[in-house]
Amino acid sequence: MQNVLVVGGGKGGTAILKIFKNSHDFNVIAVTDPNEDALGIKLAKEYGIAVGKDWKTFINDPVDLIVEVTGDEGVYREILEKCKKETILIPGSIAFLIAKLLDEKENLIKQLKEESYKHQLILNSTDEAMVVIDNEGTIIFFNRSAERMTEAPITEAVGSHILEIIPNSKLLRVIQTRRMEANQETELKNGKKIITTRIPMITETNEVIGAIAVFKDVSEVVSLAEEITNLKEIQTMLEAIIQSSDDAISVVDEYGRGILINPAYTRITGLTEDQVIGQPATADISEGESMHFKVLQTRRPVRGVKMLVGPMKKEVIVNVAPIIVNGKLKGSVGVIHDVTEIQSLTKELHLARQIIRTLEAKYTFVDIISHSEEMNISVEQAKLAAKTPVTILLRGESGTGKELFAHAIHNASDRRYNKFVRVNCAAISESLLESELFGYEEGAFSGAKRGGKKGLFEEANNGSIFLDEIGELSINTQAKLLRVLQENEIIRVGGTKPIPINVRIIAATHVNLEKAIANGSFREDLYYRLNRMPIQIPPLRNRKKEIPFLCERLIQKINRDYGRNVEGVTSAAMKVLMNYNWPGNVRELENILGRAIIFMDYSEINIDVKHLGFLSSESSIHTSSSNIHVKNKDLTRMVEDFESQVIKETLENNHGNKTATAKQLGISLRNLYYKLDKYDLANNSTQ
Repeated sequence: MQNVLVVGGGKGGTAILKIFKNSHDFNVIAVTDPNEDALGIKLAKEYGIAVGKDWKTFINDPVDLIVEVTGDEGVYREILEKCKKETILIPGSIAFLIAKLLDEKENLIKQLKEESYKHQLILNSTDEAMVVIDNEGTIIFFNRSAERMTEAPITEAVGSHILEIIPNSKLLRVIQTRRMEANQETELKNGKKIITTRIPMITETNEVIGAIAVFKDVSEVVSLAEEITNLKEIQTMLEAIIQSSDDAISVVDEYGRGILINPAYTRITGLTEDQVIGQPATADISEGESMHFKVLQTRRPVRGVKMLVGPMKKEVIVNVAPIIVNGKLKGSVGVIHDVTEIQSLTKELHLARQIIRTLEAKYTFVDIISHSEEMNISVEQAKLAAKTPVTILLRGESGTGKELFAHAIHNASDRRYNKFVRVNCAAISESLLESELFGYEEGAFSGAKRGGKKGLFEEANNGSIFLDEIGELSINTQAKLLRVLQENEIIRVGGTKPIPINVRIIAATHVNLEKAIANGSFREDLYYRLNRMPIQIPPLRNRKKEIPFLCERLIQKINRDYGRNVEGVTSAAMKVLMNYNWPGNVRELENILGRAIIFMDYSEINIDVKHLGFLSSESSIHTSSSNIHVKNKDLTRMVEDFESQVIKETLENNHGNKTATAKQLGISLRNLYYKLDKYDLANNSTQ
């Protein structure tokens, strides 16, 4: 706990005193103010904290933090001169800012509590019982329907282990398998039969944090279904159950015709029974495909599908399950949840996350799949480099994951709580790159902002800056970058005053820098500055044993992006992927998996050979390009001939489209123009 001295007992001092008093990490030893009647002095006396007129009385006490809130610059400077070196002095302006931010935090927490209270009201009003556990098996949520069905009080259930309340619960198994279990029949210890769906809770970082069970009491329904054979009586009973649900429910027969809806369905979709009963299951859909028809075709349930329904295009989440009686498909039942408000909050959260991601790195070393010796070496080198302030040069072909390494290095360093700025040197025109990197002063050029602008190096101060495609920098910009590395300072465009910075540079390139030095396009002195800690990232063709693990991770990502439920790759398709040469590396693998999933029907769950037919045409490019004559040629000439032939054939396959060619080859458009001019291929293409 740190000792705090508050200098000034006015409004600011009072606010700061309240903040520190409510914190367990700080101990206010005294509050000083010349005015004995100051509000902060009175409050300190109430708290039993020492007070005084003069801060000098306490300056020699063990003080870790002094907050000066008098607003007097002279007092601030005098304290700064007389306080101990190890004591931290915070001026009033910063203290007020902290107070304001904490006040805003309290308001946000209050809003969050209100929203949480609303959500709990919704969850407690549903007829479906809900139980949520953490990854240790402790119950953290237990709604009223669960209390009614299990006959266990909420106060007793929450905080207890799941097996104490529901002894035969399979929620712990769901946490271990990480797989959803839908429509499972089980029995509670009081003898009630339930139908339950168990779902693991998995974060964006693929970490299991618990599981949720949603179940309905079907004891009475099962008992009656065993005794009653008359379909109308069963239908009447089911209708009574469905009518009482607050969730919208629709039932269709085996031909996809509507046979039952409840009042909540009409309320949410705006459609009446006349518009739905006897009509195809597509009658209520504004956008998207019918999940009823999909379930009838596949006999498999679908969960959490986003759709727009009804004339008002209400945004909903749909769960649909097949109705199977004695092994025969009799229809399907769908439950619609109105999530318009939740979706709105989710979009706001997503926007906030996007803003945050511009200020921080997204990936860690856990996100890097490493199951080969070559990749393990690169990862270990990167981990060692992350612990030092050394400049790092990531080398490797396009698509190998250089940016992923840069994120991970930043997050493993002591700069991880500061900014991580990404710059694609090839994506910014040369005329703008200098001002983007180093900033500019007011009036530096026409169109310059009033007051000037910070550059990316200044934005990244005390953090890390990732310079991708460093080999694309012009000689002039290279010289200025060299100054940053040598002097740890920058000069804005149009400025004369050096600005000191503390930035770790992580550079990346797929260009052969040694060759670039030889032909004069890259400075040798900059090369040696950047090359202090080179990390070579191996191409995918040298670590093919990682392809199955990469496919699993990439398919999960594509499923989230495309709203699909693809489970994996067949062994035959995996053999095709393992035999391919992967000139585009992991980026190409992701593109091919994404293209394959687009070609798949919604009823298909595994990528098969037929979905990868386009690979054969792409392979022919690389096969024909391998026919390079090596007689009487040195290695440099053979590499250039091979590169020229690959570019030429790829350009022809894209009908001369340079943008598509650059994308397929995994290089920047500017780099492609350079190579077209180098190999005299510019006249063979069109834009």
